[in-house]
This record gives sequence, structure tokens and C-alpha cells, in this order.
Amino acid sequence: MLKMKKNILKITAVLGLTTVLLNSCGPNENAPLVYFPDMYFPVAYDPLMKAQDAYSDHENEIPAFVKNNGATGLSPVEGSVAQNKDGVFEESKLPKTPDEYNAGYDASKAITASPLNPANSAKDIERGKMLFDRTCSACHGTGGDGQGPIVQSGAYSGVPNYADREITVGSVHYVLTNGRNAMGSYAGQLNAGDRWRVAMYVINTFKKSAAPAPAAAAATTETTETKK
Repeated sequence: MLKMKKNILKITAVLGLTTVLLNSCGPNENAPLVYFPDMYFPVAYDPLMKAQDAYSDHENEIPAFVKNNGATGLSPVEGSVAQNKDGVFEESKLPKTPDEYNAGYDASKAITASPLNPANSAKDIERGKMLFDRTCSACHGTGGDGQGPIVQSGAYSGVPNYADREITVGSVHYVLTNGRNAMGSYAGQLNAGDRWRVAMYVINTFKKSAAPAPAAAAATTETTETKK
């Protein structure tokens, strides 16, 4: 009799434990208590939809989302590379073959002004200098002479001096976008507008200073002839 009671208790305990386990693995639509709802109800936001908590009708009040009318598709983080923020890049113009590349490079030399707003040129050149020093000077040198620290270390050679090159703002931008010879494309590091800003800085700093301005050249000539 005692043995039968023990068996009944064992069976009851097993059935009770099975019931608890089955209930704990059941559907979670009506979970009675949730300690971490954000983890219990995983949320996959559609960036074009209004953010809303998955477990209630409470709208997301994160300030950045509220400012954007609740949408989670926000603008790129400052410092990241946006695709075409300045609206000055056309994907269709990228060269597809070596012949297209060479033709594009030759044509780029005829471009003597960037498509950016001329009223902002001073600010654009200032930003171009900052980007050049951070991105390009390791090889080209802060003086544009092709003697950056990587070249001086002996790890890399053949970087030209800008003063010796026949370049324009268009050709510099073209090389930054598509690469040339041993230099690869920097489209992944600089967005379209910033590539123009770097090109503007290069021309404004390293080409304009390579030769005396017309007025200065005339003054030098006049002084020389006076001494004669």
C-alpha cells in the first residue's frame, strides 16, 4: 500500500512538472508578466514607418525620432560618408572600360571650376584642407610635394609633386573618384562634395602658389628693367 502511494506521488510530480514545462514553452502573445519587453518582443523597425513599441500603443518618444515626425530613417551621422549629399555626382558618368576612363580623364582637365556654390568657396577650401591633411597627406605630404611620411619611410614611392603636374580641379576630382596608376579610388573615404573640396584645396594651394601672380610677375619685371 505504501509503495503504491509512493508511485502515485511520483506520477503526480512528473505530470505536474510536465504541465509547468509545457506552459512555459507556450505562445507568448498573452504573457502575464514581462520584465524586459524590448527583448521579449524583438522590434525590427521599418525606417520609413513611424516608430512604435511592439508591445503597446505607446509611440516612441526618442527625441531624434520625434524631431523626424516619428520616422526612424534619419540622416547620416556627422562624419560618415553620405552618397551624394551635395547633389553633384552622377553614377552614370563612372567609366566602365579603360577607354572610357582615359577619355574621362582627358575631358576632366577642361573642368576649371567645381560645381559647388561659389559663395561658399572659402569654407569649402578650408574643409578641403582638413580632409587633405587627414586623408591625402600621408603620401602627398602637407606641402603637396609627394613627400609624405609613408614616402619618406621608403614604403612607397613615385608620388608626384603637384607643382610639376598639369592638373585642374576637374582632373584632381576625377582621380579622387576613379583612381589613377598606383592610387586607388577614394570614393569610399570621401563623398562627392568633399572630393571637390579637396580638389579645390589642391589647386588653390599647390598650383596657384607654384607660379607668381600676374601682378607680382609684372612688378618683378619692371624692377629688373629699372635696374638696367
